[in-house]
Order: sequence, then C-alpha cells, then structure tokens
Amino acid sequence: MRRLFALAALAATAVLLAPAPALEAQTEEPFEFALFSPLQVRGPESAIQVLRISLLYGENVSVKGLDLGLVARTTGGESKGLQYALVGYVEGDFVGWQNSGLAAVVQGNMVGLQTALYTQSATGEVFQFGLVNTADDVSGFQLGIVNFAENLYGLQIGLVNIIESKTNFSFLPIVNWSF
Repeated sequence: MRRLFALAALAATAVLLAPAPALEAQTEEPFEFALFSPLQVRGPESAIQVLRISLLYGENVSVKGLDLGLVARTTGGESKGLQYALVGYVEGDFVGWQNSGLAAVVQGNMVGLQTALYTQSATGEVFQFGLVNTADDVSGFQLGIVNFAENLYGLQIGLVNIIESKTNFSFLPIVNWSF
C-alpha cells in the first residue's frame, strides 16, 4: 500500500512540475509517463518520440519508439515501434510490432506484426497471431483459432478461416487463402 501511495505521489508531482502544454494541437516530446489520462506528464495532444510508460491508461496522439503499459491508446497520426500492453489501441496508422495480452487493435493502416488474444487491423500488410484475428482489407498472414477477413491477399491457418470477399469457399477449416 505504501508503494502504491508513493507511486501516486510521484505521478502527481511529475504532473504538477511538468511544463504547461503548448497551444498548438500537437507537440513532440521525448517521453511520457501516465498514471491514467489526463493524469500524465505530457498531455494527450502530445506526440511521443522515444518512450511512453502508461501505468493504467495512457493516451497520446502518436508514439514513435517503445510504448509500455496496461492500456495504451494513440488517437491519430502515425505510430512506429513496439507497443507492449495488456490492451493496445491505435486509432491512426501503426508500423512495427503491437504485442498485447488481451487485444491489439489498429483502426488505420497496419504494417508489421500483431500478437494478442484478439487482433484487429483495418488495412495494411500484417502478420496476425492470436486466438481470434480480424481484418478489413489486408495483405498478409493470419494464424489463430478463428481468422476472419473481409478482403485478404494472403493465407489463413486455424480451425475457422473466413475470407468474406471470396466467391468460392469463403469458409475453410485448417487453411484458407486468396491470391
């Protein structure tokens, strides 16, 4: 309990001593430390360039570098690097590895690797490895128990494989493909 109180006091001190956010919509900062948004060193409007640590919930415009936390969310722009969180949610584009315990979601263009119990990508070139993998319009590879894609140029391996855009054999067990 003392450690939790000390950590909360440290986070509050960091927020109070942090410089006021700039008036522009997005500033570039080298690091972010968040207890939960908006209780974080930099504001949600900041773009982080090197490291973000989110103890409970961190929110920034983008993160380029290492992104660690329980719930890590970016709200726009392009994020690059490694996102390692229990839940990773990217509203913009992402390039790199999104490694999450529960869910890895990219609403924009994804280029890279997603690993989680549940993965979701809108567009891009992606390798998805999870229990349930979903995609809208991607090129790549899905490996899991359930794989679903609206439009896939690539391969699915799992118990349930669905490529909605295929006219013949849109559902196949074990392996499905569209080239």
